[in-house]
Amino acid sequence: MSVLLATVLALALDRLLGEPPRWHPLVGFGRWAAALETFVRRRIGEGVGAGMLAWALAVLPWVGLVAALGRVHPFVEDALEVGCLALAVGARSLREHLEPVRDALAAGDLPGARTRVAFLVSRDTAAMSPQDVARAATESALENGHDAVLAPLVWFALLGAPGVVLHRLANTLDAMWGYRTPRYERFGKCAARIDDALGWPSARITALLYALGGRTGTALRAWRRQAPRWDSPNAGPVMASGAGALGVTLGGEASYGGTRHERPLLGEGPAPGATTVAAAMELVERAVWSWLLLLALVTLAGGGR
Repeated sequence: MSVLLATVLALALDRLLGEPPRWHPLVGFGRWAAALETFVRRRIGEGVGAGMLAWALAVLPWVGLVAALGRVHPFVEDALEVGCLALAVGARSLREHLEPVRDALAAGDLPGARTRVAFLVSRDTAAMSPQDVARAATESALENGHDAVLAPLVWFALLGAPGVVLHRLANTLDAMWGYRTPRYERFGKCAARIDDALGWPSARITALLYALGGRTGTALRAWRRQAPRWDSPNAGPVMASGAGALGVTLGGEASYGGTRHERPLLGEGPAPGATTVAAAMELVERAVWSWLLLLALVTLAGGGR
């Protein structure tokens, strides 16, 4: 099966079914990783080497299993490719989380908007203004448009089902362990660095697709000038380009755990609003269509699998 056909089928499954309401593989993986963390900490320690071993034990067996099963039969390989990609892509889930925020903002329901955006972000939401809510939702749309939508598509094109599993599990471990806290400063360093490395190519592709889907010149300028100021090497290009493409200003002050943080500004233009959240969802969708067009051109040129 070609990369293009498998990608189309996986996206169709995601749009039709969304994420499994029960027994999602990532939930099981999270429990597996938590048990491994406890075991490794008790037996080996909490240093960088221990974290590296825990990461390898958590991720590599599953990547190897998918690679091995894909060699059993072409039908099994095709089913794994479509199934793994459909489970890794969260386009429908992202939209289902963003739409209630957009609708609440449009209706002037600030308490409802604050409640809904709290499902998307880790920052404090209780005292957010409408602009703060829209900014948080827009940033989440752009960043998760990479992490949960376009990055799996890129890694599938590069390495097939094993690549999808590798990226998705690495990204999940970064969300679990990749914190600069006393508990994870050393133990989670490997998880954070590997996620950065795996996200590097897909983040630049996503930033380019965002730029092509909106105000291209502004997006490219924001990417070049503002992304290096952001603390994440991958979120910076994605959000700077996305903000420029949308013609709004993101970043700025945000509160985490009761502490105010002044973040660099990204993009150019006014503060975001309800319409910006909708525009961000549309930008992610245009990026997906652009990726499919690129895959179609490669397939037609004879370069697809």
